[in-house]
Amino acid sequence: MNDTNLTTTTEAASAAEAAERLIAEFRALPAGSDRKREIITELDANAQALPFLVSVVADPGEYDLARVESATVLRLWPPADPALRHEAGRALLTALRDPAEDLVRQYAAMSLAPYTDDPVVATVLDTTARADEDPLVRDSARFSIKEAHRLQETGAGGP
Repeated sequence: MNDTNLTTTTEAASAAEAAERLIAEFRALPAGSDRKREIITELDANAQALPFLVSVVADPGEYDLARVESATVLRLWPPADPALRHEAGRALLTALRDPAEDLVRQYAAMSLAPYTDDPVVATVLDTTARADEDPLVRDSARFSIKEAHRLQETGAGGP
């Protein structure tokens, strides 16, 4: 193994340890703790944390601002793994359908652009952009559709 491989392995192990520590702290916090949102922000760009973020955004019982932050991270750093990417898109759809959380719905709609290669996501996003009762959710879905087109045109939209 050369020095580059050793550094990469060490960095991956460090990222995994950091993710595990922060996820354990998150789970130990009370439901409405704003520290949960901060932890999600700290997990930003940590690929090891993506499955956890998918679970947070899909959980209707989770702290709303943690779900918003998770949706944002999933928009900025969509999983490279096709199965996890599919799961992330479906988790965002679950959040989009949460009738009790308008802010979560807005961020879920805004975060779906990287996931429109899934026909179900594309269809729901289109329907949301045209017919959702909440104008902010509709606008967020429209933003996501425009962003999806931009990502497709630039080739930055997916694996």
